This record gives sequence, structure tokens and C-alpha cells, in this order.
Amino acid sequence: QVQLVESGGGLVQAGGSLRLSCAASGSIFGFNVMGWYRQAPGKQRELVATITSTGSTNVADSVKGRFTISRENAKNTVSLQMNSLKPDDTAVYYCNLKRLLQGDSWGQGTQVTVSS
Repeated sequence: QVQLVESGGGLVQAGGSLRLSCAASGSIFGFNVMGWYRQAPGKQRELVATITSTGSTNVADSVKGRFTISRENAKNTVSLQMNSLKPDDTAVYYCNLKRLLQGDSWGQGTQVTVSS
């Protein structure tokens, strides 16, 4: 049983920065993908960025050049550095873990609010 614990959300002015972190408890074996999703009020959940256990990244077009995803495999942690934040980035951000032949694991979500 893997649990994901998120931290780093908060209130920031447009143009500012935040760093989100997610720590996975329990052992994780084999190929896996960790990432961040977000859901704004009245909108569908959308992928923000992912990173595999081998280091390959995928970043949504809407945040390319502003957000950077990274991980430390030995510690089972993943981070999202968010720079040049915009009001449209306001959402609940969820940490996610995908493993082969297993269901997804999700964090509880952390609120990011960007003011004008």
C-alpha cells in the first residue's frame, strides 16, 4: 500500500513561484510514472507533468517553460517547480503514481491559488 503525501501549496501573486513536493511511502518496484495533475473549479482534471522512473519527462503545453518536474528515486519523491505563475494556474494539484498492472495512487491534493 503506497501513500502519497503532498506539500508546498499556497497563495502566491502572479509572476511568483511555488514548489510542490510529493513523498511516496512504502516500497515501489519496477517501472513507474509519477506526476502532477490539477483541477480548477468547474473544469476537468488535467495532466500537468509526469516523470518516469528512468527520467523521461512529459510536460503540458500550457506550462512548458514555466514548470519543471523532477524526482529522487532513492527517496521516492517527486517535485514540481512552478515559476511565472498565472491566475489560470489556480487549481488543486494532485500527485499521482502509476505502476504496471496496478491501479493509480493519488495524493490528497494541495491548493494553489495565484492572485492578480
